[in-house]
Formats: sequence, structure tokens, C-alpha cells
Amino acid sequence: MGNNNFMALVVKITEKDSRYAPEAYEFIRDAVNYTAAKLERDKLKNKHVSGHELLKGVVEYAVQEFGPLAKDVLTNWGIQDGISVGNIVFNMVQEKLLSANDKDSIDDFSGDLDFEEFFSGKFSPENKKPVNPPIIA
Repeated sequence: MGNNNFMALVVKITEKDSRYAPEAYEFIRDAVNYTAAKLERDKLKNKHVSGHELLKGVVEYAVQEFGPLAKDVLTNWGIQDGISVGNIVFNMVQEKLLSANDKDSIDDFSGDLDFEEFFSGKFSPENKKPVNPPIIA
């Protein structure tokens, strides 16, 4: 699907559900692709990624893309927790931008990952690597 068609459907979604910015849908699409590739499912016919796997992929991809600003960027787009991710995913499934199997549920996105804890721990001073700056003689 071309990006223009994708964005047209995202606009349609956001007209019905304005909780999440259009950028959130682009990000989740990219995070799904990132997660499938990381799990090497992108090479399989059935590329299914579970809710738990996707949540882990979402936070990893956010850190990769936005570094210490990851939580702020996601929050700005309306993504505050796993349920937010699930809502976006199922909005995309309704418009056939993603697919789901019969066992997939919004509940797959609840309680598995505390965004606040993940992002605050990821960039806390205790987790910073020591910097050894070069010595200029």
C-alpha cells in the first residue's frame, strides 16, 4: 500500500478516533515492521507478532528512533501505555492496515509493560555509561 493510501486511511481513522495523532499510526506501522524483522518473521508467510512482542518492539523502536525523547514523543502523539498501542493496532485492523488473527485481543496489550518505568529506567543516570573523553595534549 502506498503512503498516500495509508495516510488517507489514517485520516479516516483519526476523524473517528482523535485520541492519537496521525504520526502515531505511522510509528506503529513502522514498529510492527521493525518487530517482525527483529523476530525474523518478515521472512515468513505468517508474519504474526503477538501483542506482548509488539509492545516490546514499540519501546525498543522508540528508543532507537528518538533516544531520551522517546517517551515525550509517544506521549505527544497520545501513546501513553500498552492499551494505547492496542487501540491504535485495532483501529488499523478495522481499516485493514494491519491484520489480526481470531485469538488477538485488546487485552493482549494490557499490563505487560509499564512505559513510565521502562523509559525512566532506560535513561536514568545509573544506566549511563561512563564517558572517557579524549585527552588533548
